[in-house]
Amino acid sequence: MTQLWIGTYPSAGAGTPVGRGEGIWSVDLDDATGVLSDARQLVVTPAPSFVATDPDGRVLYAGNEHADGAVTTFEVTGDGLVEGGTRPSGGDDPCHLLVDGDRLLVANYSSGTLAVIERTDDALAPGGQVFGHEGGGPVADRQDGPHAHFVAVAPGGAHVLVVDLGTDELRRYARTDDGLRPDGIAATLPAGTGPRHLAFSADGRFAYVVGELDVAVHVLAWDVATATGTLVQSVPAVAGQVAGPVAPQGAALPSHVVLDGEDLFVGVRGADVLTRWRVGADGLLTDGRSVPLGGRWPRHFAVVGRWVVAGLEKSDELVVLDRAWGDDDAVVARLPLPAPTCVLPRP
Repeated sequence: MTQLWIGTYPSAGAGTPVGRGEGIWSVDLDDATGVLSDARQLVVTPAPSFVATDPDGRVLYAGNEHADGAVTTFEVTGDGLVEGGTRPSGGDDPCHLLVDGDRLLVANYSSGTLAVIERTDDALAPGGQVFGHEGGGPVADRQDGPHAHFVAVAPGGAHVLVVDLGTDELRRYARTDDGLRPDGIAATLPAGTGPRHLAFSADGRFAYVVGELDVAVHVLAWDVATATGTLVQSVPAVAGQVAGPVAPQGAALPSHVVLDGEDLFVGVRGADVLTRWRVGADGLLTDGRSVPLGGRWPRHFAVVGRWVVAGLEKSDELVVLDRAWGDDDAVVARLPLPAPTCVLPRP
């Protein structure tokens, strides 16, 4: 049995008033059958749209996604969570957190800022670094300025990257003993891409970037020494002969991406599918196939062994798929849960 932590939005969805009972939930996943059970709300906290844990699984961090954003710390107990404190996130609408050694890195979407927060075993220090950015893109209603959406440590460990949906860039920061230092742009995607999330190959030679606005997955050949990427392939986020009805392509908004072994998975909201691409020995994507999820708005998912567990935000449910789906329905289980936005297996 694997315990999953689930972050949520207010039940009315993103952009609605926070503090309406949303919080962090616990769900059990049967590793043998994929069945979900024992859904219970552990804590109430405003709009914890993304959650992350330290490597030991003793502390859970929640990004409270609202204006004048916050990060809340929780001690993990045997059967629950105990709130340890809340501090500013360094911007508006924190949407992604990354535990990086003794630091917590926070991507704040609306302000476009990256915050670097020092952490101890059970608390987050006051102050810290906050990095802004400038620029925009051609999609006027979504690229009016920087929009930091995801943070990652680049292969080799010398740099941190920020995926900026607003400027079509991967921003680069050098890691130092004292924090981070701006170090230019690691890659610029085609105008209007709207990069949202990324995943690196195990050998660090390729990066796979999801374009939310152009509904595509972009493969970058990655130079570890310089921490730069060069575009080598772009494929649609909705692919192949879909085994069932999907929403019109124009309504599609790709969300999360996970690379697990030779499988690259991409969630696509609006089309409401999960797409699986095979990764070849050359790092390129082949044999794409999308499968309908039977619900609305797959914002985030996790690969747990044989299973893919996705949160369907606007259907108020979790769904489990067999990752080796073929021609049959891939969905093996569902469980009601209000506005799930993040799925995190407990270490």
